[in-house]
Amino acid sequence: MRNYIGLIHKDADSHFGVSFPDFPGVITAGTSLDDARAMAEEALTFHIGGLVEDGEAIPEPSALEDVMSDPDNRSAVAILVSVKSEPKVVRVNVTLPGDVLDQIDRFAEAHGYTRSGFLTQAAKKLMEMEAA
Repeated sequence: MRNYIGLIHKDADSHFGVSFPDFPGVITAGTSLDDARAMAEEALTFHIGGLVEDGEAIPEPSALEDVMSDPDNRSAVAILVSVKSEPKVVRVNVTLPGDVLDQIDRFAEAHGYTRSGFLTQAAKKLMEMEAA
């Protein structure tokens, strides 16, 4: 289980916000410190699961010293946030016609996917359709 640094921010008239220096743009909040911590674990686990599905790299956790050396982070309280479980990523070798692979790559790029992320989403969608 990996632990990442979460930064808790609190303004006088707000909930407890949590941001993640290793994952810019991922934020969550809670009405109490305990709620914020629980929401942070849930948000981070969900985000990392999405990265895995999209075939994206998962960053290594930053050191506390590196995070707190940034002046923008000094007004926050640092906590360790555990990632509940990271899905195992397995590398596979598949054979596809070249023209189909070209179509996959063009479609994936045009829609913001990696090749692996697109193939994962396409496979899940087809399996859901067949199960229904």
